Amino acid sequence: MSIVNVNTEEEKLKATTVRWRIFIIMLLLGAINYIDRTSLSIAMPYITDEFGITDTRVVGVIHSAFFWAYALMQIPSGVIADKFKARNIIALATILWGAFQAVAALCHSIFTLSLSRLGLGVTESPIMPAGAKLMGTWLTPTERGRGSMLLDGGAPLGTALGAVIIAGLIAFFDSWRMAFVVAGVGTMLVGLLAWWYIRTYPSEHPRINQAELDHITAANGPATNSKKYRLADIKPYLKQRNVLALIGGWVCYSFVFYGLMTWLPLYFQATYGFDIKSMGGAMALIFLLCFIGQLTGGYIMDKWLSKGAKTSRVMHTMLAISATTAGVGIFLCAQSSTPAIAITLLTIALFPLRWASVYWSIPGLLGAQSVAGTICGTMNFTSNLFAAILPIFIGFLVQSTGNYYAAMMFFALAAVGYLICSLLINFDKKMDIAEK
Repeated sequence: MSIVNVNTEEEKLKATTVRWRIFIIMLLLGAINYIDRTSLSIAMPYITDEFGITDTRVVGVIHSAFFWAYALMQIPSGVIADKFKARNIIALATILWGAFQAVAALCHSIFTLSLSRLGLGVTESPIMPAGAKLMGTWLTPTERGRGSMLLDGGAPLGTALGAVIIAGLIAFFDSWRMAFVVAGVGTMLVGLLAWWYIRTYPSEHPRINQAELDHITAANGPATNSKKYRLADIKPYLKQRNVLALIGGWVCYSFVFYGLMTWLPLYFQATYGFDIKSMGGAMALIFLLCFIGQLTGGYIMDKWLSKGAKTSRVMHTMLAISATTAGVGIFLCAQSSTPAIAITLLTIALFPLRWASVYWSIPGLLGAQSVAGTICGTMNFTSNLFAAILPIFIGFLVQSTGNYYAAMMFFALAAVGYLICSLLINFDKKMDIAEK
């Protein structure tokens, strides 16, 4: 599709901002992603009553269905992102996961509900690898910090808003089924929006002007179709220190974020006697500020890089602050005896935690844009595989000790692993790309 002609000389000189609108859409998709993920947790009290479920192990199996499917599809999704156009993948995946969200409303058994969650996990899985591909083609190296934060910012935003939205829909319709239908249809409509506006390459977009196109290509070079990669092509990269550090750091970060996202409500209830309203308010505050911190970190990174700072200095400093603040904040929270102090410390801990989202841009920064989908898919597969096991491990730990202290210490230790792996990434050494 040709670039639209601009009518005035002033408009020709002023670059359009199509790239940022695309990543605002990706932020919206990410938030909806997490709203749909958490919808089952919000509706579970109603589902257990209706289905007659009394065994919490059954509830755990239903919850885990999503994570197993999502984890096991990450590497295939990364390969798909390297083979096909990101626009097609993102739009189709969004429409399909919205359909699975809505179809869950028709389920009347544990088996069919679990199948709907498996479908949700499979169809949500291509979004992040495809988003990483968009980042490499649309954003310059000094813009990818902000791009990473927008791409992955839906997690804290969706977590903060999800409970409010789904609970509100259930209350309005007096039905968890209608809430799922509305959420699913809304997701599908946003998928159509993504198809209408997103393009895989800047040169394909009808709304970009020459000034913005020149800005992108001057930094990245002209975008071309990537080479076609197979699943087996990830093997050579698993021998490189940078890739291993990237995967290890993302796993450790995920232990912290997903661990807290999953267990904080029960931690507040068991430790401080919070009711549902208090837990919801605390979670909304903590994760909303986590989202604000994520955007702030991306802005700082890009500003610092635009002033000519070395990539290694910027990335290592920001990631070190992120990991250290999270680890220390969680450690001190476990020692606190009052809820106000605990909430304050956790808010401080999570404010910079999601600076880790810059990990999505690192393959491109290290010269591996052509296989960024495969590498990021492997990174996300590993972290989500552990995320599926983590609730079982933490549940066992809490059951064995009778409190959440050991679990909080585990999250603090995971932050140390996130710090070490981040510092092991050598930003001065390009990744070795295997020749076809």
